[in-house]
Amino acid sequence: MITPVLIQLFEEGLNKLTEEINQYPDDASLWVVKDGVNNSGGNLCLHLTGNLQHFLGAVLNESGYVRNREAEFKVKNIVKAKLLNEIDEARKAVKDTLEQVSRRQLDNNYPLPINGEMVNTEYFLVYLLAHLNYHIGQINYHRRLLAQQPA
Repeated sequence: MITPVLIQLFEEGLNKLTEEINQYPDDASLWVVKDGVNNSGGNLCLHLTGNLQHFLGAVLNESGYVRNREAEFKVKNIVKAKLLNEIDEARKAVKDTLEQVSRRQLDNNYPLPINGEMVNTEYFLVYLLAHLNYHIGQINYHRRLLAQQPA
């Protein structure tokens, strides 16, 4: 069954996200935006955690989480510990949801349209995993870019 594999892969991705956030030297550096980079590491972290808590927790598992996507990109200066807590909340939403999802749910369409069309739930979960890893790569680049800048 795919769900144990997805649980493992999401867990690995969220562990990598935690590692990346922990490697920022201080809270302020999480929010720096340099030329050629649209988002800070902190905002990308908020985006990822909000995304997973919404699409897995709230939609598939009725967790009650209410997403504010706009705030994910506008809020600034949250301390690293709060971001790490959001990662833990996303991890819990992913695991709780995927442990309960049935084969029938995976085979059916996801409950909401994605980009205006209905997609298979299993497909969308794999898409969310790819989305997670894509943005983790951006966070890694952002963090390393900042480390190369002269003091």
